[in-house]
Parts: sequence; C-alpha cells; structure tokens
Amino acid sequence: MKLYYAPSACSLSPHIVLREAGAKFELDKVDFATRKTASGADFNKINPKGYVPVLQLDDGQVLTEGAAIVQYIADLYPDAGLAPKPGTLERARLQEHLNYIAAEVHKGFSPLFSRDIDDATRQAAKDKLGVRLDYLENVFADGRSYLLGDKFSVADAYLFVVLSWSKHVGVDLADKPKLTSFIARVAGREKVQEALKAEGLI
Repeated sequence: MKLYYAPSACSLSPHIVLREAGAKFELDKVDFATRKTASGADFNKINPKGYVPVLQLDDGQVLTEGAAIVQYIADLYPDAGLAPKPGTLERARLQEHLNYIAAEVHKGFSPLFSRDIDDATRQAAKDKLGVRLDYLENVFADGRSYLLGDKFSVADAYLFVVLSWSKHVGVDLADKPKLTSFIARVAGREKVQEALKAEGLI
C-alpha cells in the first residue's frame, strides 16, 4: 500500500493508523504547489478531488476520505484492535465520532487557515468551533482515556490530528484540560511519534 500525504494535514491520521496496525506501506509526499508527488506522479490523476489522504492499494485501486481509509485499515488488521467489529453498536459509535470530527471539527478548522477572511468572520468561525470543542471536552468528562473508553481507536488518531491544528490558527485550548490531556496522551504513543518524525513534524 502507498499513502499519499502532506505533512501535518489530515493524512497524518491514516499514517498513524497504518503504523499502529503494523502495516507495510510506502509514503509519497504531495506538493500542492506543483500538484506533483515526491515520486514524480501527477497528483490530480491520482485523486481528482485534489486533496489528501489517498491510500493506493496493492492492486492499484485508490481509496479516499480519511474516515473511510482508517476504517478500511482497521478491518484489514483486526488484531490491532483499532475499531470495533462491523455490525455492532460499538462500531456505529466509532462512525458517529468519525463523522462528527470530519463534518464539524475538521471543517470547523478549515476557514481559520484562510488569509482572506476578515476578523469578524474569523471570530465567528472560532466561536462556532468552540461549541464543537466544548462537546468533545464533555465526552471525556467521565474520565475515559479515549473516545470509545480506555482503548485507542482510529477515531482518536483523527481527533488528535485536527486538534493539533489549534496552535497554528490561534485556537486556545487552555480551558479544555481534558482535550489537552488527550492530545498529550496520544502524542506519547510510540507509533504516533514514529509518524510525526517521518513527516518531519518533530
């Protein structure tokens, strides 16, 4: 398998999951300025959607959208325990978290990366994102270590990545001690450290 990625982008989530699963894979970095990959491929032909992550399978097929990719990896390597079994309520809970992160939190951060929005629009985006983060802070109110309880899952990898963007866009998490602890907990995992080093982030 090959993962097309950009450093610190949402592709870091399946990168972490591949390492946590013990999968054998290659990395191919995407340069969005040239639309070329490090191997010289035309990224627009690989993914006409134009963004990462993209997982190229051994038979040449490609899979896009982070939430789909991480579940696919988890199901390929069930012994890694990165997702509950398909068809269970617990799996639906995982998908519930993944959908919330993708639709509400990930997309909540997106406008904050733009240099073209005025201060009022930026603040409105931060306020809306703050409500989403309040919800997540409350998810951990029962003392759980990870989104589904005490066991790390693919949803935690995704949440970790999007929360890591806060320092780049001026979102202060000082009033979110549980989320701050979660970030530190995930960052301390061996495979997460490997992924961060491989992308040149530490």
